[in-house]
Amino acid sequence: MFPSFFIAHGAPMIALENNDYTQFINELGKSLPRPKAIVLFSAHWESQTQQVSDVDEFSTIYDFGGFSEELYRVQYPAKGQKDITQEIIGLFEAQGISFSVDSSRGLDHGAWVVLRLLYPNADVPVISMSVNSQLAPKEQYQIGKALAALREQDILIIGSGGTVHNLRALKWAEDNGLADDWALAFDEWLEGRLKAWDVDSLFDYRVLAPASQYAVPPYGSEHFVPIFYAMGAADQEREAKLLHRSYRYGNLSHSVWQFG
Repeated sequence: MFPSFFIAHGAPMIALENNDYTQFINELGKSLPRPKAIVLFSAHWESQTQQVSDVDEFSTIYDFGGFSEELYRVQYPAKGQKDITQEIIGLFEAQGISFSVDSSRGLDHGAWVVLRLLYPNADVPVISMSVNSQLAPKEQYQIGKALAALREQDILIIGSGGTVHNLRALKWAEDNGLADDWALAFDEWLEGRLKAWDVDSLFDYRVLAPASQYAVPPYGSEHFVPIFYAMGAADQEREAKLLHRSYRYGNLSHSVWQFG
């Protein structure tokens, strides 16, 4: 059975960079058995109704501005897989989860940056999934849990976002790997609760976690919530491992968590 993962997608330029974090993700892809397909929840696809892709071949969305022209030439033409989309539909229907099927949207950078580092040849089918930051964390977790059976079929489930992601707090001139105390405090609290699988505390992170208002600002919670979708997919095992954590720009967290 495949584990599920939460992978921070960082700033868009990591798609072109060669550093410790990009090397780690690349090696992670090489270390895993080849998945039958990937189901990915991206922080950059928000919808009030759960969206499930049904796309033959994805276009590449450049949902950012002000970066190197080289970045806008990157293509990630992954293909979809209709039978897996249909299986997801069946799982959601069985659990009474409302959804819509999207047959046109491409892959945003929350998806293709991570996927390109894991599988550079775009040769693993992808089912793209939206997130809804307005749902309660327990509901996000339940959506992931509804898909747990996919892991038994060698399907890789990923939540792509960032545990500490506050654009207004970034220090673009300070790319030295050091992290602000408040960012460390939040991530260390999160680490303890994830390893204990303390869902009650995690679902109440806004009240209980130190510096939650900075790490997960009200205008940026969509980057944090993919962790609940990925975590829910491993509810049966309830085991969490921190595989990587580093920082850029003072507080942008690059975390990789394995569940199950």
